[in-house]
Amino acid sequence: MNQKLKENILESLSAVLPITGIVLLLSILLVPVEIGTMVMFMSGAVLLVVGMGFFQLGAEMSMTPLGEGIGVQIAKTRKIFFILLIGFFMGAIITISEPDLQVLAQQVPSIPNYTLILTVAAGVGIFLAVAILRILFQIHLSTILIVLYIALIGMSFLVSKDFLAVAFDSGGVTTGPMTVPFIMAMGVGLASVRGDRNASSDSFGLVALSSIGPVLAVLILGFFFHPTEAAYGNSTVANVHTTRDVVWEFFINMPPYIREVLISLLPVAAVFVIFQLLTRRYKHRQRKRIIVGFAYTYIGLVLFLCGVNVGFAPVGSSLGHDIASESWKWLLIPIGMLIGYYIVKAEPAIQVLNHQVEDVTNGAVSAKSMNRCLSIGVAVSVGLAMLRVLTGLPIYWIIIPGYVIALVLSRLVPKMFVGIAFDSGGVASGPMTTTFLLPLSIGACEAVGGNIMTDAFGVVALVALTPLIAVQIMGIQYKWKLKKAQALVPDTVSKDIEDEIIEDDTFEDDIFDFEED
Repeated sequence: MNQKLKENILESLSAVLPITGIVLLLSILLVPVEIGTMVMFMSGAVLLVVGMGFFQLGAEMSMTPLGEGIGVQIAKTRKIFFILLIGFFMGAIITISEPDLQVLAQQVPSIPNYTLILTVAAGVGIFLAVAILRILFQIHLSTILIVLYIALIGMSFLVSKDFLAVAFDSGGVTTGPMTVPFIMAMGVGLASVRGDRNASSDSFGLVALSSIGPVLAVLILGFFFHPTEAAYGNSTVANVHTTRDVVWEFFINMPPYIREVLISLLPVAAVFVIFQLLTRRYKHRQRKRIIVGFAYTYIGLVLFLCGVNVGFAPVGSSLGHDIASESWKWLLIPIGMLIGYYIVKAEPAIQVLNHQVEDVTNGAVSAKSMNRCLSIGVAVSVGLAMLRVLTGLPIYWIIIPGYVIALVLSRLVPKMFVGIAFDSGGVASGPMTTTFLLPLSIGACEAVGGNIMTDAFGVVALVALTPLIAVQIMGIQYKWKLKKAQALVPDTVSKDIEDEIIEDDTFEDDIFDFEED
């Protein structure tokens, strides 16, 4: 076995084991689960682990170099119209191929699937073009985010509350396992051409802006469509009696994912072929590596989606329904928080983001600390989502204060952490959220007799929100450590640390005082 693939599979195993253990404990202590159901769950976990290992290696070999190459090539041209056109086209085509968006589109009955998908794709395309221009013209990310979120919050008051949660969820599902590696690498490629001291911090933020576009686009769509209920096809656990039944269940359910992932990857593969023919950027060895990477990505996504949807989602829905049906249903909140803490570690795109952050910050922000920070943020968001399910708390009461806090923090932390935080929000709400947490929320909502459209939907939006705050709090700690180091050894402060402090506008007065001393 490829050594790198083995390492990725072992890393995936360490991420999925805690979730599997939680479900196993719940089935023993609180909600008994049939043996056949548990076997299906465990089998799904095995496919998830192997699939995640293949996907992470494939994304590293294909999506990352392709995105970075396109970013470098775009940055070298002086034609603004061409830059906008490529940005829009790449954002739209990657979004259309995102599996998570297909799942969401099927659950909104009042809007035709392709109408919703194309609307979201247009939103991502437009805002990816805006994000590219921001990097090239070095516009402060925090300023753009404040303006856009004010417009977003203002528009949210004009649409039906039954449509609001779906709109915010759409921003989360567009930044999944297909889009994140590509968009993140494109940002790195764009910034690398500049070569100035702010390039590293400006490489982040593409995912953040690409997440806003779908929300605004779907809110505009809300003026024309008014869904009143969610047509969610509740997953049922297959009735299996033997090991042959288990294997057969996964076998007959795999073809749709084989076709879905193939359709998702074909446009991206076509982009690679066209880009290579036009630029001749990649040598024979690099082309071979990227092609193998596409194959790994394909295998990984098929196994991942099949394992999660066939094994994980039905158990999540069943657990949510059974727990909320009991007199101790309030335990759903701490249980949800515990699951949320660990489930973010199983998101494929999270691992890609964490390692890219570690590389760009030269280890100043480690992948381990990013994982811990995101886990805490997602745990809080899932706890709030379960509270909404049980009480019917309007999503306004959480979303608006949350974004206000996040935007205020964006003016207080180093620029790099603003981009990292808002990128993390989009990345955290990936396949594991839509295929386990959403069924858990919907199952619980059905048990308590709530409105699925207003109370169960929105969990993706909340998962995307809280990392914005959590990561920026980590940025404040990082800023404090830099100032403390400067105070302790003022004569030996490294140029790198000084540059990092200078690039944050809020530090300018402190630096001038330091230089005078």
